[in-house]
Amino acid sequence: MPSISSSLKLLWPALALVGGGLILGLGAWMLPVNLNALSPALVTEAGERTAGTAELGEVLLEREKLGPAALVHQAVLAVDAPGSDRLGTRLATALALQPDLVPWGGWDPFLEPLVAQAPAATESTPVLSFFVARDARTALAGFLSNSRSAGVRALLRLREIDRAVQFVPATRPGGQVLDATVLLTALLYQGEHLSDSLQREVRGLAEAALAANDLAGIEPLLLDLLSLGKRLDWTQLTELTRLVDSTETVAEFAHLSRLAADDLAIIYTAALTTDSADAVANYLIRFGRQGLADLEFALQAGQGAVKQLLIRQVPINREAGPTLGAMAALALLHPGILLGCKYLGLLLGAFTVFRGVDRFFLTRPRQGALPHLSSGVLAVFAAALIVLATEPFLLQATPASEFRITFAVPVLADITDGSSVEPTQPSFAMDSSTLISIGFFAALQVAMYIICLRKIGEINRRKVASLVKLKLMENEENLFDGGLYVGIGGTATALVLQVLGVIDPNLLAAYSSNLFGITCVALVKIRHVRPYKCKLILESEDLLTRADVNSI
Repeated sequence: MPSISSSLKLLWPALALVGGGLILGLGAWMLPVNLNALSPALVTEAGERTAGTAELGEVLLEREKLGPAALVHQAVLAVDAPGSDRLGTRLATALALQPDLVPWGGWDPFLEPLVAQAPAATESTPVLSFFVARDARTALAGFLSNSRSAGVRALLRLREIDRAVQFVPATRPGGQVLDATVLLTALLYQGEHLSDSLQREVRGLAEAALAANDLAGIEPLLLDLLSLGKRLDWTQLTELTRLVDSTETVAEFAHLSRLAADDLAIIYTAALTTDSADAVANYLIRFGRQGLADLEFALQAGQGAVKQLLIRQVPINREAGPTLGAMAALALLHPGILLGCKYLGLLLGAFTVFRGVDRFFLTRPRQGALPHLSSGVLAVFAAALIVLATEPFLLQATPASEFRITFAVPVLADITDGSSVEPTQPSFAMDSSTLISIGFFAALQVAMYIICLRKIGEINRRKVASLVKLKLMENEENLFDGGLYVGIGGTATALVLQVLGVIDPNLLAAYSSNLFGITCVALVKIRHVRPYKCKLILESEDLLTRADVNSI
């Protein structure tokens, strides 16, 4: 048996390797980068040294955009962002100084025909509330009829078309809703409040409707503008439409305004922060309520955080553990490089840990073409499991968004109803029970692998002849095959638990046990048992040859 001093000589280097590997792996795990996600530390760092959300409201007040500033103030209060008190004070002062602008949310020279016709109001008022009145529509139509814009003239002629599916035509009783919406669209066009691409698209739809003498092609856009016009005042609407690049985004924002009416201020503020309504709509349609919560987090951190989140178009990893905040700035500049360093650090850390274990349990260096292959393979498996456990969006499919647009044909009576039925979609997410099962099966096989190595090391240290060691190795064949037995048992157990409903049905969790078992046995028998037996056979043959020579 080896002495205590020789064991200590083996123990301390092994402990140093294991400790170093754990420190390296822990440091890699704490790097604030993720695949298909952003860590909270990274979002917070992106918001540092950038203007806060409340400062956006102050800029709007300086431009006399009272309505948009009021929505920004609501968002600041909702997310508890810094500067809400100061913004609230300045907003109240501006509203008191210009009470005549409050209903419209700001001033626009194109509103002159309506101001005299509009009823008195003391608070921000949805713009269509003014447009629906007959006198207001008459005054606005007279003003717009003098326009030299071909697009405005085309829009005005839509009021004469008598064929519609979702609206009552403007020429019939009850057509005032369509009439008001068409006039609203024409005034947005006349005042150049539409982005260039959206303006071209609106004109093309109007001309196509006139050519077909049918409103069916432009009705979806008019319905979307109707939804927005019933929720936003004039200035709020014009600030939004200048950020929209297509009718598709108009539809998405109208859809969000119906389903998330209580959070419209947050959605609107995010669009103003990034000067892109399209990016906000795409993000929320994709990630739903979780995406809305991520936007709130980013708005609290600052405008830079919102921009970073929407540029990346990935969710925030709420399950992220402690991170190295000092590396967040580097992660913002070079996310790909730092992610590669993270995965490499996990792999090297796992390899170092297994190499330390290997060094302690096997006292003699192993011979072979690929030294330390077992530690490398185990390190790859361990690092892969750690990545799977710490990257929640790696194998998970994106959950069905609560804001996903359905293709049901809406009717006019339902355009303000936010209680639409969401489609149910199958979920392909890897739940926590599956990850726990895979990790448990992998841990069992690692334990089995270590037990086998210890047995080989124990036999190797015995002070007996090589032939006896060979017999002892053959006697332990069942132990060396133990990984297969454990793997099969794990698969059977997982399948039974899935049938009983204890864990969610997932064949990956069940058959991973078999896979790990096969890998463990292959490593033990091919990498350790076979070379060691070959060495013992050669030593035994050498002893027999010497005995024959001596007998002669």
